[in-house]
Amino acid sequence: MERRIAHLDMDAFYASVELLRYPQLKGLAVVVGGRRGAGPEPGADLKDFARLRDYVGRGVATTASYEARALGVHSAMGLMKAAALAPDAILLPADFDEYRRYSRRFKAAVAEIAPCIENRGIDEIYIDLTDVPGETAALARRIKDAVRRATGLGCSIGVTPNKLLAKIASELEKPDGSTVLTYADVPARIWPLPPRKINGIGPKASLKLEALGIRTIGELARAPLNLLVEHFGKHYGHWLNQAANGRDERPVVTASEPKSLSRETTFERDLDPRQDREVLSRILISLCERLSGDLAHKGYSSRTIGVKLRYDDFRTVTRDKTLTAPISDPQAILSTARACLKRVPLDRRLRLLGIRASSLSRPGGTDTAGSPGSRQPSENMKGENLRLFD
Repeated sequence: MERRIAHLDMDAFYASVELLRYPQLKGLAVVVGGRRGAGPEPGADLKDFARLRDYVGRGVATTASYEARALGVHSAMGLMKAAALAPDAILLPADFDEYRRYSRRFKAAVAEIAPCIENRGIDEIYIDLTDVPGETAALARRIKDAVRRATGLGCSIGVTPNKLLAKIASELEKPDGSTVLTYADVPARIWPLPPRKINGIGPKASLKLEALGIRTIGELARAPLNLLVEHFGKHYGHWLNQAANGRDERPVVTASEPKSLSRETTFERDLDPRQDREVLSRILISLCERLSGDLAHKGYSSRTIGVKLRYDDFRTVTRDKTLTAPISDPQAILSTARACLKRVPLDRRLRLLGIRASSLSRPGGTDTAGSPGSRQPSENMKGENLRLFD
């Protein structure tokens, strides 16, 4: 029996939750980020909302509504840059407690239909539908309807024979999309797409593939294996071949306890540790905020924080630091990450930055007031003292 694996991704999740609170902002460009705390009261006039053009600081966008995305604003973008693109956009503070509540709601609604779920973060899950009764397209619609009833929010879902294809499929008809593909659909629906649509192929690899004359997933699928191994190494070269041909045997994992949680990003261009210091600082802040959100969502704290850097020659280095007490807030994670970065050679341009939390534990009933993990984060952790490479 062919597997039926779904990837469900909530549409512009944080911004969509905010629009439930502020329906008067529907249809407007809305950006979430820059600070934490309470926004205007529900029902407030538009004049009571902060505008992006008035923002001053080093904060980053956590997410943006589709109207803001149409103007070029995207997550992890510096808010000062975003303000140049969308000065009239509404700027709202992030409310991660509320986002986690809605995350629990949508996952509980899905579990009522299909209990075999793999959490991939606050706003996305994989679902194994292989043994769930029902025709696939109708089942996908049933799940989407259940999510909307439970949350009032839209989501996009892709159902395919494996996780790799499901992730691609869920992006094909966003927002509020539903896509069902079989292996027979791969040549027509997947192969015309650019290689970067495959999760695991970043901008640098995409450019390298383009230099080899490979501009679509189909061309990658037909590329000689020895060519890929020669230019990308044995492991990654073989994976590129398998991924382009739609092969992925990974199971939907439901019960395992994570040994670590991590966030990383591959840059659109290689960044110089000094000349691009401001950009790298914003990226690091965003990664720490997102990792903190992942820890809180899963109920963990971490005693070991690590950083990962990949240079422009594809060499990778990692450094980590173990603390006396577990932490989970973004300020403490950032401070520890910066301490790790001071032990990393910065003699080449960088193509990837990552942050990792390990030595995980679930908080008990002991009062942790005064410990590093109990401190409240400062306003988006911005300021001169939080530059990436002090």
